[in-house]
Amino acid sequence: MQKLVIHGGKPLCGEINISGAKNAALPTLCASLLTNDTLKLRNVPDLKDVSTMLSLLKQMGVSILANDQSETELSAVHLTNPTAPYEMVKTMRAAILVLGPLLAHKGEAMISLPGGCAIGLRPVDQHIKGLQAMGAEIMIEHGYIHAKAKKLTGTRIVMDIVTVTGTENLMMAASLASGVTILENAAREPEIVDLAQCLIKMGAKIEGAGTDIITIQGVKALHGCTHDVMPDRIETGTFLTAVTASSGEIHLKGVRADTLDAVIDKLLEAGAIINSGENWIHLNMNKPPKSVNLRTAPYPAFPTDMQAQFMVLNSVADGTAIITETIFENRFMHVQELKRMNANITVEGNTAIVHGIPRLDGAGVMATDLRASASLVIAGLIAQGETVIDRIYHLDRGYERIEEKLSQLGAQIERIN
Repeated sequence: MQKLVIHGGKPLCGEINISGAKNAALPTLCASLLTNDTLKLRNVPDLKDVSTMLSLLKQMGVSILANDQSETELSAVHLTNPTAPYEMVKTMRAAILVLGPLLAHKGEAMISLPGGCAIGLRPVDQHIKGLQAMGAEIMIEHGYIHAKAKKLTGTRIVMDIVTVTGTENLMMAASLASGVTILENAAREPEIVDLAQCLIKMGAKIEGAGTDIITIQGVKALHGCTHDVMPDRIETGTFLTAVTASSGEIHLKGVRADTLDAVIDKLLEAGAIINSGENWIHLNMNKPPKSVNLRTAPYPAFPTDMQAQFMVLNSVADGTAIITETIFENRFMHVQELKRMNANITVEGNTAIVHGIPRLDGAGVMATDLRASASLVIAGLIAQGETVIDRIYHLDRGYERIEEKLSQLGAQIERIN
């Protein structure tokens, strides 16, 4: 099993490129199931979750051509097996995203109930409820969702909770349904807008993506297109937070600052100096950070995927911060690991109280989920001494070549077996 060894305690400084967004690439790869034509995607990140999704599509019969320029071409014309088996779904919850496209285009799908990070329940009932409202027959037996539909029919769907993958699944399914589908209480994340833009290039008729009401006029067929996956806003935010915590300076290229308003606001509050342009962000931190309170909530509020990284920032900030997690009920698993590094954190229910201290101490720690592992990397980078992070396979699910990029910023970081 691989580990990361970090010798921390010095500022991060330099320039790096940000990769394509994992959470935009995964649904867009699934959009290939909606057409018999070729879908060409660019800026696809080289991540474990992406390779798992490609393997899943391949075993269904999708032909895939990928090159080392982050380009992937997919064709589902010879799709023969509309099944997502447990072995391929158990490590990645996003596999549920094949359900809507398969049902809409092929009329049938057999999907194992998903796994992924152990951060909370994240049920798929909203996906099932929405597809049933569009006329699908769905049974759950032996751990599988078995769905059938001769033809999906557009309808009004009001989602009980805001769900990103639920919104994406139903938006893709509705693109080939007969009539109009209205999704209310839809998620507003930029990744949903990115998927909608790809679907529109494929011939879909979608309005309102990025708002809480999305209207989809179903069409008879979709065609191929070329689409650039948007930059990863969580990777961007992670690097900005790491540099702020280390009192360094960074220039990020290939980014979209407009997708990070809530995160940038909190970094400014912590004392960072930030400038940005069309595809770049420059951050300079020339003093110790100040603590910042935050509360996670659906976009455009502060993202749950940045909560763990900011907990590390607050661990060495001046003052006391209150962090409230409202999205996932089990997303403070990194707290115990940070305490091993001398962080002063108290958890009460869904709230963490973080008392800033002058420095963290290097220690042996264990990653428990994707974003928790990123927080431990930041902690190691700013701690005195050596930090060894175990179970970094979580990290490889969502960060492309993170140790290479951090090395470009002057970090002493090494991957070992």
